[in-house]
Amino acid sequence: MTTAISSPIVAAAGGGFLVEERAPAEVFTPEDLNEEQRQIAAAAQRFAREEIVPAVQAVEAKQSGAMERLLKSAAEQGFAAVDIPEEYGGLGLDKVSSTLVTDHISMLASFSTAFGAHTGIALLPVLWFGTEEQKQRYLPKLATCETVGAYGLSESTSGSDAMHIRTRAVLQPDGSYILDGEKQWLTNCDVAGLYTVFAKIVDPATGSEQFSAFLLERGTPGLTVGAEEHKMGIRGSSTCPLVLAECRVPAANLLGEAGKGHKIAFGVLNVGRFKLGAACVGLARVALGEMVRHANQRKAFGKAIAEFGLIQEKISASAARLYATQSMVYRTAGMIDARLAGGGTSEVDCFAEYTVECSILKVYGSEMNSLVADELVATMGGFGYVEEFAAERMYRDARINRIFEGTNEINRLIVAGWLLKKAMTGKLALTAAIRRVMEDAMAPPSFDLGDEQSDPLAREAKALSAVKRMTLFAAGVASQRFMTALENEQEVMGALAAMIGQVYALESALLRAKKLVGKPQAAVAAAMTGLVAAQSVAVCEQSARLVLAASAEGDELRTQMAILRRLARVEPANVVELSRSVARAAVELERYPL
Repeated sequence: MTTAISSPIVAAAGGGFLVEERAPAEVFTPEDLNEEQRQIAAAAQRFAREEIVPAVQAVEAKQSGAMERLLKSAAEQGFAAVDIPEEYGGLGLDKVSSTLVTDHISMLASFSTAFGAHTGIALLPVLWFGTEEQKQRYLPKLATCETVGAYGLSESTSGSDAMHIRTRAVLQPDGSYILDGEKQWLTNCDVAGLYTVFAKIVDPATGSEQFSAFLLERGTPGLTVGAEEHKMGIRGSSTCPLVLAECRVPAANLLGEAGKGHKIAFGVLNVGRFKLGAACVGLARVALGEMVRHANQRKAFGKAIAEFGLIQEKISASAARLYATQSMVYRTAGMIDARLAGGGTSEVDCFAEYTVECSILKVYGSEMNSLVADELVATMGGFGYVEEFAAERMYRDARINRIFEGTNEINRLIVAGWLLKKAMTGKLALTAAIRRVMEDAMAPPSFDLGDEQSDPLAREAKALSAVKRMTLFAAGVASQRFMTALENEQEVMGALAAMIGQVYALESALLRAKKLVGKPQAAVAAAMTGLVAAQSVAVCEQSARLVLAASAEGDELRTQMAILRRLARVEPANVVELSRSVARAAVELERYPL
């Protein structure tokens, strides 16, 4: 069964948002959901409310069987099977529907971590790279959570540097492999029945190495699950090391081709990053609801603290960042579905096309979730700092999102590096766009601010133009200064990635707000877009200053700074009034206002 997208969505090129213009009708937003998709979202919300929330204490205390029961219950309702084709016992739904499940089932970070690992990085390697026999053997059980999956890539000495793993596999005369090594930080490790494990096949005679993947079943001789880690957060999810000591793996359990394990590892991580962004939307929505309810109930100086401007600022900043993340998540899901609907591309290649968008969602979404959790604790004060209330757990849980699926630092390097590589290979017209901005920057300035009264989003559109131009200008300056050595300038790459992420966030928010014009949610969407725009301009100007100062000095730097000031010239919005209006909407509804 495949649900249909109800809008003429364009399968834009990955990273194309930086150099192309899109119309509102060309991007997918949550308001475009069809009836079947709305029912899927409602079912996931109901499951989270009726089954996950009552089990919070049991899960967080790691009561025996608590997580397994929740996973199986989710599977009974089809949530674990959304990405699995029908011929293997799944539902074969579109990626928007899959995203809805991840989003709305994410009310407890421990569960969303276990569920996301199972349905994402643990299950998809088999679906995408497995033989027909492997798919028939494992996918039906993964769909029902009769077998829970885990993914073993990281080691104590190789986290981000995944290609330098130490786990070794040696081919035996009978075609089997003997694996030795230790994997670290496996989510679901203690409850899993199937492990996707990466190792280097070593030829003892020549010393050659082939980075490869294997499917290991629980109970395999030589496979030992280590002790549970005592974690800062997501305490209800299982995280253990996996020890392999002369572990014999049949030849039939080699996953994909020998020496091609990197395609599996990095291809699947794109999905993990995308789904993590979607999960952060759900988790932040819950935290924002807690924040608003407390602000309404808590009285100080004779009135609810929700009436105080600095509390409203916390509520509105959280809502605006959540709105931007949600807009990016569903825009990306819509592009993926549109590309898959066009045919001629596999799911792994489709997600690879949107590598930069997936990494942006991971970085922006995880940092948004951390902001909301922090502002929740701040709003609750001392109540937020004690274990009796959920805010303390949400704050601890949020930190891991900036670490796993590739640290945010690694993902920032991916964002900038991937776009520059795509430009150098001619797959993205980035160079031409940079050249146009550089030429325009030398033209006489325009002082026309336009008629903003005729378009309520005109200021935000000008802000988007400014952040795009600042980003392209900074990228051009850095490319000219460092050329191919730019990849070694991590601080510059990180600043460029921050700017690129702000472009995607603001454009996604603005296109969604334009789509909502004339609808009841239009005013609050416009106000949140205004707050996103103000932040994007500030972040991009600050990041551009870093890039320029690292790339030039003297008169050249002064000239470039003068150009930057022109590019950053955007009439400031009244963010105080925007903040108050967003907060009022959230406070009235006692939840995220969209």
